[in-house]
Amino acid sequence: MADLSVLSSIYNQINTTYNPMRTNTKYDTHKKSELRGVYNSIVEKSKDSPLFILDDSEETKSYVVSLKEDARNLKNTISSLSQSETEDLLSKKTVSSSDESKVLANYLGGSYKGEDVSELELSVKQLASEQENTGKYLPSSEKIGLEPDTYSFDIHSRDMDYEFQFNIGENDSNKTIQDKLARLISRSNIGVRAEVVSDGSGNTALKLTSNDTGYKNDTRTSFNVSDNRTSKASGVVDYLGLSNISRAPENAEFVINGIERSATSNHFTVDRMYDLTLVAPTAEDEKVTVGFKTDTESLTENVTKLIDGYNTFIEKTKSYVENQPQAKALLNEMRLLTTRFGKELEDIGVGLSTDGLIALDNEKLKKTVESPDAVDKLKTIKDFANSVLKKTSEVALDPMQYTRRKVVEYKNPGHNFSAPYAASNYSGMMFSGYC
Repeated sequence: MADLSVLSSIYNQINTTYNPMRTNTKYDTHKKSELRGVYNSIVEKSKDSPLFILDDSEETKSYVVSLKEDARNLKNTISSLSQSETEDLLSKKTVSSSDESKVLANYLGGSYKGEDVSELELSVKQLASEQENTGKYLPSSEKIGLEPDTYSFDIHSRDMDYEFQFNIGENDSNKTIQDKLARLISRSNIGVRAEVVSDGSGNTALKLTSNDTGYKNDTRTSFNVSDNRTSKASGVVDYLGLSNISRAPENAEFVINGIERSATSNHFTVDRMYDLTLVAPTAEDEKVTVGFKTDTESLTENVTKLIDGYNTFIEKTKSYVENQPQAKALLNEMRLLTTRFGKELEDIGVGLSTDGLIALDNEKLKKTVESPDAVDKLKTIKDFANSVLKKTSEVALDPMQYTRRKVVEYKNPGHNFSAPYAASNYSGMMFSGYC
């Protein structure tokens, strides 16, 4: 059996290469019934699908992974615009912050009951910060003052101990070893990153910074460095000054509705309803108000997010056309889909431009939302959102239909059979963890 850690490393490397900005959301988790639905869709699609010879070049692999991710992102954007799975699209309530330079706010969904939900009043005393250890500044080109040997030291981070071993050669300089340790620590993914900094006078030091903010222990530290009980030669921690804390970590301190609170991060949730990000401390006696927007504002913001997500998807698809001409087929399909709703969309302030993008007339949309027959008029934009959602699901299911591929054999009409494993043609391109 293959080593799972090796498979995980391979997948992560390919995923970060092809899609470094990939983020997971709650819409990337699925119930058994949803996964069964995906499988049934693959089975149904494979019944009439001919056998193809696929282009397995690295360029095509990168394109297919990216296209699948683009479709997933748009699908998640649209899904996020509903209050819950049982409610209509574009029904999600939105919240606002009276000062987004101090506090950013989003609505998580869930227990909204209109008038029953009170506003939040926040004042921010201090932000959560990372720990920084800045070592001794040493002449960068000077030969290191440690004997050639195999050295090691320990870093305690995230409740785990990690030992680092490295060699010092006969002619290694201070900068050579600092660079080596910076790469060694940063690539280890232990919650601490390292870099070599200069004082501008030919001296350099190794600076360690925690990835996480705040502290959770009595020592008020995020990580500790020592070589007191190391397995190899010691002395590098003292020589380089790796244990010198130049800035201690701090927890965020703030007041919500008169109650003092603290958090290890500047990003947290309140009552499983508000998603808050602290940006900057407030002035004395200054308060930031967070509350729900009106239905008109919420719907307008939802439509704006829908259009922004759609336009981003179109722009990304257009960027593939030069090297992947088959992407034009997807652009044409999206244009036909939008044109089908064209007249009705234009009437409410949503128009299709000549370049395939969608333009929003905010004033016209606002008048539509506030009109007596708003429910009937806005049915068009909801139907459009559902159609785009269905299309993105199809693209995510089989992005290979928009690549170079040659038909080898058609199935015998009336005697066809399902071949769900045909989907492994693209699933095999390291699509582990996707559906």
